[in-house]
Amino acid sequence: MRPAGAQEGMAPGRFPTLLRKAGEYGALAAVWIALLILFGSLSDTFLTGRTLGTLANRIPTLTVVATGMTLVLIIGGIDLSVGSVLGLCGSVLGLAMVNWGWPLRQGVLLCVGMGLAAGAFNGLISVGLRIPSFIVTLGTLEIARGLSYMVTHSQTQYIGQAVETFSRPVAGLGISLATVLALVVVAGAQLVLSRSVFGRHLVAIGTNEQAVRLAGLNPRPSKIAVFALTGALTGLGAVFHTSRLGSADPNAGAGLELAAIAAVVIGGTSLMGGRGSVVNSFLGVLIIATLEAGLAQVGVSEPSKRVITGLVIVVAVVLDAWRHRVAGSPFALFKRLFRTP
Repeated sequence: MRPAGAQEGMAPGRFPTLLRKAGEYGALAAVWIALLILFGSLSDTFLTGRTLGTLANRIPTLTVVATGMTLVLIIGGIDLSVGSVLGLCGSVLGLAMVNWGWPLRQGVLLCVGMGLAAGAFNGLISVGLRIPSFIVTLGTLEIARGLSYMVTHSQTQYIGQAVETFSRPVAGLGISLATVLALVVVAGAQLVLSRSVFGRHLVAIGTNEQAVRLAGLNPRPSKIAVFALTGALTGLGAVFHTSRLGSADPNAGAGLELAAIAAVVIGGTSLMGGRGSVVNSFLGVLIIATLEAGLAQVGVSEPSKRVITGLVIVVAVVLDAWRHRVAGSPFALFKRLFRTP
């Protein structure tokens, strides 16, 4: 007999789960709307179509990188190299289009491929040699930044209109092609995470990797794939960033890893692994971007902006720790970051 109140085709426990997810989305959306109202009341020009359009067109890079970071954190890893890898991928794109005369399509494939290779390198070293991803990606951070300087001879590569296709507004939408593609990436990644066997496998790995092994499943290929996918998404983010600026800067992506981790943690993804949502991470991106844009528009100085953003990150991490009751075990998160895969 079907339990009272259960709908046809819906498991009894499914409806409370949907309510919980809707509550999480609603809470983050409410924070974002509150920030819009706050900065709108402080600045007459903030809640205008031009400002909101500019804000929408600035988030694609962080959105796709945060999507990859979400998957990495879900499996219990971390990737500190995404900022430097983005700079390297953009530098390679600039080299291909300016020095080699490649068309945009081939340059984009090379850019994403470079990110894929960097991510696969992180995964193979970290997972294959059982070295904490924190250490491996910290080393890759330096390697990638050094290579970006070598590729460009520490000079910005000016590409111009040939690369600005992704930053141009889509007819009838008012937002750029990069923003549209970033939203497609978010939707696709969320479907994979919540509706596919691969996504459930990632959650299981982050929750209890030993149990996955005892169940007869090898977690290594999935973990390597996640790092490679994160690298590819970082390469795509480099395309968006280069398109918006019209040039490839070897210093691009500095601090991006911190912004991505902040957005993902604000979105509720656990630093302990095993839980996360790409949609929530996107809402975290909106919160971070709105906070930065609003503070800049009301005249807050750069040092003060960094302090406020840092405080937001600390609060999000503290809430995550409280949520998992690790306050009584102060080294739990530290051990998680430095654990061997």
